[in-house]
Amino acid sequence: MAKLNSPGELKALRERLSKETFRPGAARIRACCGTACTATGAFKLINEFQKEASAAGAEIEIVKTGCQGLCQKGPVLKTEPANIFYQRTKPSDVQAIMSYTIKGGAPYRQGLYRDNFLSEPVPIMMEIPFYKKQLRIALRNNGVVDPRNIEHYIAVGGYTALEKALSSMSPEEVLDEVDKANLRGRGGAGFPAGKKWAHSKSAKSKIKLVIANGDEGDPGAFMDRSIMEGDPHSLLEGMLICAYAIGAQYGFIYVRHEYPLAVENLKIAIKQAEEHGLLGKNILGTGFSCTMDIREGAGAFVCGESTSLVASIEGERGFPRPRPPRLSEPGGGPWGFPGNLNNIETYACVPVIIDKGSDYFRSIGTKNSPGTKVFALTGKVKNTGLVEVPMGITLREIIFEIGGGILNDKEFKAVQTGGPSGGCIPAEHLDLPVDFDSLASVGSMMGSGGMVVLDEDTCMVDVAKFFLSFTQSESCGKCPPCRIGTYHMLEILKKITSGKGEESDIERLETLGKQIIKGSLCGLGNSAPNPVLTTLKYFREEYEEHIHDKYCRAKVCSGLGTYTINHEECFLCGLCKEACAFGAVKELRNRYYIDQDYCTKCKACYTACPIKAVKIEKQKGRLSSSLKKRD
Repeated sequence: MAKLNSPGELKALRERLSKETFRPGAARIRACCGTACTATGAFKLINEFQKEASAAGAEIEIVKTGCQGLCQKGPVLKTEPANIFYQRTKPSDVQAIMSYTIKGGAPYRQGLYRDNFLSEPVPIMMEIPFYKKQLRIALRNNGVVDPRNIEHYIAVGGYTALEKALSSMSPEEVLDEVDKANLRGRGGAGFPAGKKWAHSKSAKSKIKLVIANGDEGDPGAFMDRSIMEGDPHSLLEGMLICAYAIGAQYGFIYVRHEYPLAVENLKIAIKQAEEHGLLGKNILGTGFSCTMDIREGAGAFVCGESTSLVASIEGERGFPRPRPPRLSEPGGGPWGFPGNLNNIETYACVPVIIDKGSDYFRSIGTKNSPGTKVFALTGKVKNTGLVEVPMGITLREIIFEIGGGILNDKEFKAVQTGGPSGGCIPAEHLDLPVDFDSLASVGSMMGSGGMVVLDEDTCMVDVAKFFLSFTQSESCGKCPPCRIGTYHMLEILKKITSGKGEESDIERLETLGKQIIKGSLCGLGNSAPNPVLTTLKYFREEYEEHIHDKYCRAKVCSGLGTYTINHEECFLCGLCKEACAFGAVKELRNRYYIDQDYCTKCKACYTACPIKAVKIEKQKGRLSSSLKKRD
């Protein structure tokens, strides 16, 4: 491919590719090759399609796309021109799909999506409840293009916004359009990107940088990963537009080392963009120059914080630094150069704003939180996966309509948003609109987009302990409030969940949490106590039960409650006795009972019982062996 030397040449190439690349009516399969579908056999499926097509002498185009969202049902694929969506597809289904759909244009019913065994199958992707309420902006090309083929991206309108910015807009006009769109940072804080860009632009420096934060260390989060894997050129285009607006010459994409597919696809995208004259010196002959490079993180959660990320890019240990200077000021960025830092999703939204205008972007979502947001929907929900929804949609719609409700039709208990530093939101707030301000009003946050659903079998004290243990282990240790405070909070939670809690522990947790938030140096410490403080606010009775009644209502915490056997339910299988390592389960008069003098509350008998005849009750005092003998 010859290097493009002007916006006009790019436009001409796009017009040609739009006609030639995805020809209407052609037999085509768009197979998801994101990390989740790859793990469940996507490439075996593709190989089988290629074999069947070759054997039948059929001409079929197979597009290896990024994540299509419905990870729970992978591998997933779409067939064209019939536009039929298949889920949990196996190599053994390929012959039938070829026969029914590719040749005959009819759906193969066994491979279609259905809500349950008795419901009618749904052949069209956008009619499936998981997709119905979604609106894709950041993920607009995931599931459409091959991320390793720049011509696919250009064919569907890629680099149109860059062409427009370089040929007909000044840097100030670009910045003004982003500012008017009120694009708020999708990395968690929600700071307006336009204002951040303006601050970077005003920095007095000959060299400026544009940086993308793809660290994404939250457990269960994979929003940025999916964009980098499935549509890397949208990230590059957004970064190039930002570089043009603020006067930056160099770009860095900071990616987690644990994202090998994202790193590989980004490297290919950068090389292809350079070959096409869309990266490097004198881009499209306009005089604008910008190069991009990738920096891989070393696995530290704290490196998602801006100053720690800067230290890591420089090759130093990921320690946060006091501010000012901010990254957008001289002395604050890598090697002292100022620049702009946004997360991956934020940059991916920029081309749409420039191409379609700020009014279009503001017409979606809410007044103070326009646009869409990508969430990784995980936990005790039927349909886990990647969703992109307009801001302002309610939690209920996301969990029960898009997510399909709670697994095994159990009761919803809470949803944890914002990653390990977010908060737990109870059922009373299910109708809360999902936007930056509404989530903050109930003590949680948008975060990067993690959304973990919890059901009735979840112990909220244990959940708080889990998330705090993560942030405590990821603390860099530089400042005492975070290093020492999170340790002490975690020790208190361990004491409570093991049945050794005291009356004063709840007050100590609240006091420590507030002091850590106030005194910590960076965002990790400032938000680490959030899961504990929100569970104390909304589920205080569970803490009190753990402390006063020595009881865990979710039956999760070992060391709590009194273990007994319901003799009416017990059918004397003896598994509880076999499981007990301490000889607490004994047999008397053809009945099993638990000797409280020997019971360590390890839950082995409770877990082993196949019919749940072993019960955990609120502790009412120890039942001595002499009383059992009288029975």
